[in-house]
Amino acid sequence: MADAEELPRTIVRRVVKGKLAELTKDMVDKKEISVHKEAVIAFSEAAKVFIHYLSATANDLCRESKRQTINAEDVLKAIEDTDFIEFLEPLRAALEEFRKDNAIKKSEAKEKGQEKKRKSEVVNACQENVEVADKSLDSENAPLSKEDDVSPLKDNGDRDDHVMKDS
Repeated sequence: MADAEELPRTIVRRVVKGKLAELTKDMVDKKEISVHKEAVIAFSEAAKVFIHYLSATANDLCRESKRQTINAEDVLKAIEDTDFIEFLEPLRAALEEFRKDNAIKKSEAKEKGQEKKRKSEVVNACQENVEVADKSLDSENAPLSKEDDVSPLKDNGDRDDHVMKDS
């Protein structure tokens, strides 16, 4: 059974193979390098150790600042403090890309929300118009009271009014 802290092996394998492919793309002999199962486990464990070390350092920085939430700047500072400076620029670039993508998604979601609200307002206005029209039709087609009944065959005692007389 998988440990709660275990990184997904398929993702670790994909990351490793992707990096190996990137490193060997300029080589004349472009044979695909296979990665043994034990190597994937070793990469996974190494990544966990690195994450634990980095998170402990970022946590210390956060506590020194009297905060309870680790932010991206804490992680970048922790990378710098742990002497992994060569990772800073690629991580900053990835973080900037993430922020741009996130801003675009938020903007699109906001536009969709506004469009949905406009459509809802139009539907509500149409429903109100239909209700007003129904009420108007209901009042025009309402049954007449007995006093308002003006049918030509109404029995009002003047039956001869409807019959033509021969002279």
